[in-house]
Amino acid sequence: MQGPEILTPVWEDYELIDCGNFEKLERFGRWVTVRPEPQAIWNRSLPEREWERLATAVFRREGGSEERGRWLLRDGMPEQWFVGYRYGAMSLRMRLGLTSFKHVGLFPEQAENWNFIYDSVSALRRRRQETPRVLNLFAYTGGASLAARSAGADVTHIDAVRQVITWSRENMEASGLDGIRWIVEDALKFIRREVRRGRRYDGIILDPPAYGRGPEGEKWVLEQQIGEMLTCCAQLLAEEGFLVLNLYSMGLSALLAKSITNQLFPTPARERFGELFFYDRARKMLPLGVFYRACYGRWAE
Repeated sequence: MQGPEILTPVWEDYELIDCGNFEKLERFGRWVTVRPEPQAIWNRSLPEREWERLATAVFRREGGSEERGRWLLRDGMPEQWFVGYRYGAMSLRMRLGLTSFKHVGLFPEQAENWNFIYDSVSALRRRRQETPRVLNLFAYTGGASLAARSAGADVTHIDAVRQVITWSRENMEASGLDGIRWIVEDALKFIRREVRRGRRYDGIILDPPAYGRGPEGEKWVLEQQIGEMLTCCAQLLAEEGFLVLNLYSMGLSALLAKSITNQLFPTPARERFGELFFYDRARKMLPLGVFYRACYGRWAE
């Protein structure tokens, strides 16, 4: 059995400059941010004055909250800007913004999965001479949806937050794409209904949070509901298709992701699992979540 891997994207518009003391110093295009990072448990490599010199936006928690806070901006730092990402014939352009939850609208480590999605859709199209159908659950601002659409897939994009769907649409238009199907709904409620309808998808992408709320207050707790979620997805995935699963909850391993998918899905023709990460300039490795990817059917052999 092939063991867990570690994967890091190559991305001109993103750099992890330094990390430590539970923060990370990152470059998105020309702008540099400081954000909390619970897994950066070691010391910083650069001195404090260098962080202060480089940073154009610093996130600070407020009111004792672990997530909410405000941004301190250097003169000239915009609250919104764009970055690009290229892989093969795929060329994406995505808007970033400074949110009150420390996020900027992008998880750069996911670019490794975007490459896989683009390649998988392209391979399915060549084999079957028809348009693959891809379902993206907990889809956020749509990087994975854009990758699938760039390769020619018919994409259904599900997220529970209407403002995030609007953001995703802006990224689609900025990337010169169209035709993505947008749905504001609780992901589990949606796939239960799709199972009853007998729907099938050639690719399924899941990027669930540890905790969350649906548009009507539906409660999501990853450890309690991931089993039902994957059981439904196993019924929705076509015999020749692909699966991408990301887990961000600290304490959940890549082996856990492999074990639960191997139990619920058919034996894959190919699978990879492990951690996504970035090096900083001092070559410290910052883990940023675990992944499981599988291809099913003879096209993947």
